[in-house]
Amino acid sequence: MRKIAFLLLICMAFSACSVTNTSKKSDAITIVTTFYPLYVATLNVTKDIPQVNVVNLTKPSNGCLHDYQLSAQDMKTLSKASVLISNGAGLEHFMDKVSAQIPSLKVVDASRGLPLLQDEEGDNPHVWVSVLGAIGQTKNIADQLAAIDNTHAKQYADNAKQYVNSLEALQADMHNTLQFAKGKKIVTFHESFDYFAKEFDLEILFKVETHDGQEPSAGELANMTNKMRAQKVSAIFTEPQYKSPSVGVLTQETGVKHYALDPVVSGEADGNLTAYITIMQKNLAILKEALK
Repeated sequence: MRKIAFLLLICMAFSACSVTNTSKKSDAITIVTTFYPLYVATLNVTKDIPQVNVVNLTKPSNGCLHDYQLSAQDMKTLSKASVLISNGAGLEHFMDKVSAQIPSLKVVDASRGLPLLQDEEGDNPHVWVSVLGAIGQTKNIADQLAAIDNTHAKQYADNAKQYVNSLEALQADMHNTLQFAKGKKIVTFHESFDYFAKEFDLEILFKVETHDGQEPSAGELANMTNKMRAQKVSAIFTEPQYKSPSVGVLTQETGVKHYALDPVVSGEADGNLTAYITIMQKNLAILKEALK
């Protein structure tokens, strides 16, 4: 009898361990975001939910995802993830590869249902650069995560509401500060700031990068110079991630100053919940100076 009782105790102990380990594994949710602005938004949506871990796929040096190629390590990271949050609107060209190789991975499209601007290549994916777009993407992330993980649905919704309130306060401040600049003409490096310009009623006269990844020709530069001379262009805006000799030529030929605006495409995955707002506040100070 003692031997039987002892064996029963061992079985019960092993059974208890097995249940505990399975439960712990099923409770953990790893969310991978494709790049930095989605990482910041998702951190806010999942704030204070200990079972949820947010990982950013790309490094600060990668910047935007236009030509990003998935590495073997990226695929390994995604294979262990519960959810992948993508920008959508055609930004992540690698999504077909992910879906084919990891069909069980649930995907959140942060731009789903949002009004998209069109350019020569189709949908303009730079939705997050507009504060209005960042608000829409935050709501999308929260709604789609709640549908996937109903256990934390209320927390996602409450966190999203709190973050959206902060974004709306930023938006109001930016509209108030830039009221004087409505209708002013600007030149940008490429299509990153189209949504931003639309939201704050700035007119983009043209973009310096005339083709994807290509500098303008001498003839195109001459046409740009003539346009800038004929129009009252307030400033040229580039991005820290791109260096363009053409911008220097335009500045020299027209006397129009050039400033760098951060499109929030990269940053350290250090858990900073206010990173997007801080960067946009810095952009606001630059815009105020450039457009005065």
